[in-house]
This record gives sequence, structure tokens and C-alpha cells, in this order.
Amino acid sequence: MLAAIVLLGGCVQWLTGMGFALVAVPALVLLLGPAQGVVLANCAAGAISVAGLAGGRRRVRLTAMVPLCLAAACTVPAGAWLTRRLPHPVLLLVMGTLVTAAVLLVMCGARVPALRGGTGAVTAGAVGGFMNAAAGVGGPPVSLYALNAGWTVREFVPNAQFYGVAVNAFSIAANGAPRLTASQWLVTAAAMTLGALTGAVLSPRIPEHRARHLVLLLALAGGATTMAKGLWGVWPGG
Repeated sequence: MLAAIVLLGGCVQWLTGMGFALVAVPALVLLLGPAQGVVLANCAAGAISVAGLAGGRRRVRLTAMVPLCLAAACTVPAGAWLTRRLPHPVLLLVMGTLVTAAVLLVMCGARVPALRGGTGAVTAGAVGGFMNAAAGVGGPPVSLYALNAGWTVREFVPNAQFYGVAVNAFSIAANGAPRLTASQWLVTAAAMTLGALTGAVLSPRIPEHRARHLVLLLALAGGATTMAKGLWGVWPGG
């Protein structure tokens, strides 16, 4: 199960720029628990972002990404603190709600005036940093920022990879590394590599809008499932 989740997440991240967390986090949280699921997602998404950035680093818009990443660094500790304080069912509920709400906003193509210009970069970075450390899902605010800035997909992907490297590094520093066995680490590394290779092969064959739509549907299903499990645990007698 761990291999399948990481493989699918690695594949879709390579296709869309930041799909790993949206697809994998709900399943990893249910499989490993909230804390371990989030930090494993941070590690895997960060590693894939490093590999993806190698070919597109010259297209990174530093004027937008530097303030965005600095804002994320400021809010990551708050997200990490939240994961250590909330009871398990409540944390599942919060994570599921954040994922579901973020996906719905991206699917609706929300236009938010506050996510434009320099202020928009700082806002998106701050919200994304908090969400990434708390729930492993920091990409949707950056997607909304790019949408409101009018970026093309070709412009978005390398900048998303740059952000992924930075925000996941911050989150790992705040939350620590996942506590996995040697065999689990090997399985994760192998599945992540295979997923990235699969995504690279499929990328020229699958239209961007179809891949993105599939990722969002999978993320929506995962977020709703996690939210339902959290509600069941919170509900008296659940």
C-alpha cells in the first residue's frame, strides 16, 4: 500500500508540478497516522521537486518566489505546532477539511484580489507554509496565486518545483524526519523513483488539463475520506 501511494503521488507530481501531496497525503495519513504521513509527504514531495527543478530552474521567477518562500518559512512553525497539539481524530478532520477546501477552490478557479502582486505572493506563501507543515498540502495557495497572476502551465511548473523544495525543507526542519523502518525507506525510494519515471514517460502523452483534472478528483476523494474518518472519531461513540 505504501509503495502504491508513493508511486501514484510521484507520477502525478511529475505530470502537474505539485500533485504528490494532494493525492498522497490523505492516504498516507490514514496508513501511517497524521504526523508520520505528513512528514513522509514532505520528504517525498521535496525530493521530487529537487529532481524536477533541475531542468527548469532558469524559468523560476525569483522576484515572486523569494517573498513567497520567506512568508512560508514564517508560518511553517505554527503548522508544525498544530500537528503536535491536536488529538488524532481532530487532526484528521482538520487535514481532510484543508485538502477538500483547497481542491474545491482550485477546481472553481477562484479569483482572489488578495492573491495578486507582491501582497499576493506573501499571502499565498504564508497560507501555503502553514498548510504544508500542518497537513502536508502547501501547493493549492500557490496554484491560486499563479492563476490570479495569469501564469501559463509552462511558467507555473518550475516555480512550483522551486517552492516545493523550499517549503518542504522548512517543514521537515520543523516536524523532523519520518520514523520508518529500513524496508519502508527502500520501498518509498523505489516507488518514488518509479513514479517519477512513469510520469516523465506519460507527460508527452496525456493532455495537461486531463492530468490536472484527475489529480484534483483523486485529491477530493482522499480529502473527503480523511475528513469523514476524523468526524467519525470526533463524534460521540465513533
